[in-house]
Amino acid sequence: MFVVGLTGGIGSGKTAASDYLAGKGITIVDADLASRVIVEPGQPALGLIRERFGTGVIAADGSLDRRALREIVFADAAERQALEAITHPAIGEEIRRQIAASTSPYTLLVSPLLLDTSQHQLTHRILLIDAPETLQLARTTARDKVARKQVEAIIAAQMPRQARIGRADDVLLNDGLLAHLHQKLDALHQQYLALAADHSASGG
Repeated sequence: MFVVGLTGGIGSGKTAASDYLAGKGITIVDADLASRVIVEPGQPALGLIRERFGTGVIAADGSLDRRALREIVFADAAERQALEAITHPAIGEEIRRQIAASTSPYTLLVSPLLLDTSQHQLTHRILLIDAPETLQLARTTARDKVARKQVEAIIAAQMPRQARIGRADDVLLNDGLLAHLHQKLDALHQQYLALAADHSASGG
């Protein structure tokens, strides 16, 4: 299976891009959704999180209180690393399971942490949805109704913009109309179909 990794900073437009390609019949494997699956009640990772961070990050119904956990880990890099040591292996396993089940011409692996983790090793090509930091802040504060300071902390915790650009095979600047983003994606979609066909023909 030919896998395209799609990444970008918070508020860059990853979801807009993946939704558009999903509409063309491409299977979307979303690392954020995988991260939710592996911390559902009864999953081993949730038990490990409770042991490490305490019952304060567990909601009354036994589910993970993601907001409480986020406040802890974005305030302390060591705490974030401790969480990642628990969740990243389980997320990787869930992602691989979903990729193996995909039947579309190529699969899109969407992950904000694609380049920060070993997830990029699961891909054959990396597509970056890029946006200026000022736009990231505006979009995210409006969408999530969160404080600007919290969004700034999330951006600071992610890989710097220029570092992401340097590691991507394809970069789409998403700073204008949605129609412009879709037009650029149309061209890349055709390219990925051709690459996937070559990959399949070579026995990859």
